[in-house]
Amino acid sequence: MKKRLYKGWRPISVIVLFLIIWELSCFLFQIPKWILPAPTDIFREFVSGWSNYSGHLLSTIQLIIIGFAIGSTTGIAIAVLLHLNPILRQAFYPILIISQNIPMIVLAPILVIWFGFGLLPKIIVITLVCFFPITISLLDGFQQTNRDLILYMQMVGASKGQIFRKLEWPYALPFLFSGLKISATYSVMGAVISEWLGASKGIGVYMTLASSSFRTDRVFVAIMIIIVLSLCFFLLILLLEKKLIKWKPKEEGHVNETS
Repeated sequence: MKKRLYKGWRPISVIVLFLIIWELSCFLFQIPKWILPAPTDIFREFVSGWSNYSGHLLSTIQLIIIGFAIGSTTGIAIAVLLHLNPILRQAFYPILIISQNIPMIVLAPILVIWFGFGLLPKIIVITLVCFFPITISLLDGFQQTNRDLILYMQMVGASKGQIFRKLEWPYALPFLFSGLKISATYSVMGAVISEWLGASKGIGVYMTLASSSFRTDRVFVAIMIIIVLSLCFFLLILLLEKKLIKWKPKEEGHVNETS
């Protein structure tokens, strides 16, 4: 804990210094608030404007949870399917890579044309954003399984299913959580993008309304909320990982702490 606090003061100091420079710059150069509000103005709006964005915040959180759950399940299912069937992996792995080269901001309007303005296109956007890091991380995890242990289990007569359940799956769990942590932050971004498609509620909608009315302070409030939500979801996955992967080798844990 002391080590973490010792390491944590450096980034906190940088952030505080950045905010001080920002505040002083706004004061000294008399920058209009509609162009760049000072951090204190943003904080005041954050506290006083709770009634304006609380409904939007709850709507976005619900969307993130639903989209992340579906995206994670889809990513895990695809990874397991491709790992257990090498022919499918050879056929679909390049398509997975190609699918990530299509910008989501381009694909999103097409989803609206196909599925309308309801919940479905928003869930699809978050799913497309979330599943890829999980699938790729999990496939890598399966590939990193100790070959000697696999050979040993084959020698003692273990079936392919037993090898998967008792060796490959536990071995790939740290890789799975790496993908989940990335997807948790991506899911917030995906939710905001999907709300730009034409939702009636959400932080994306709040941001759009604020920018169209030149309320730059509210735009920054929305950005702050997006950052806080991303950090919260990331920390939740981190805590879940610590609870579930207690068997992780000490050497690996030591590397993670020192990195």
